[in-house]
Amino acid sequence: MKVVILAGGLGTRISEESHLKPKPMIEIGGRPILWHIMKYYSEFGFHDFVICLGYKQYVVKEFFADYFLHTSDVTFDLANNKMEVHNNYAEPWKVTLVDTGLNTMTGGRVKRIQPYIGDEPFMLTYGDGVCNVDLKGLLEFHKSHGKTATITTVSIDQQKGVLDIGPDNTIRSFREKAASDGAIINGGFMVLNPEVFSYLKDDTTVFEQEPMTRLAAEGQLMSFYHDGFWQCMDTQREMQLLEKLWQSGNAPWKIWNE
Repeated sequence: MKVVILAGGLGTRISEESHLKPKPMIEIGGRPILWHIMKYYSEFGFHDFVICLGYKQYVVKEFFADYFLHTSDVTFDLANNKMEVHNNYAEPWKVTLVDTGLNTMTGGRVKRIQPYIGDEPFMLTYGDGVCNVDLKGLLEFHKSHGKTATITTVSIDQQKGVLDIGPDNTIRSFREKAASDGAIINGGFMVLNPEVFSYLKDDTTVFEQEPMTRLAAEGQLMSFYHDGFWQCMDTQREMQLLEKLWQSGNAPWKIWNE
């Protein structure tokens, strides 16, 4: 199953860092948060990634093109114009990097990668958040209900999409969060059937608005509630929080061995 990661936004709320690189390439523990997300998925056996690029896309492409240089010891023999890479551990990843446009909205980015997905279910998440969600449990739940979309939901005071969830886990409505809300929100880490592409019109489509509203109204949007760790990285403060967790040796999303 392919994992689609949205990594093309401007990251304006963390502009201290994102003026130099795309937000998913901002580092936690010396590695881009995008890498952390991919490592997490990979531990559950998901190794095939489609990454939606936009702002400063070349930074992401260069990172993967020179992946061994970023992750291994290297000897440069300048006299003989040779390079030797030492201990070059290869991740079991297939990574497709797609230019989905500089100003394309989230739904438009997903629409653009449809040729790389085909007629298969796929996972979708944002390139700026980490968690300890049970991804295998998420996928099993999605397969069990037969609806078009499942999103991981979390309870946290953030300005994200607010959900009204019925007793059978059907999401009955989806709207943008108001300042007065203290509700369950969209945490990303989604599983989608290919029918979702019919809800996406063009580059102006914001996935979290009209498509999700329609899915909810039609009873096709389901909630997989996660009460464990979840944290996005929208601000400098949140970046510092994640870095502190990583440096403490107790980062909840680090489930892999070095």
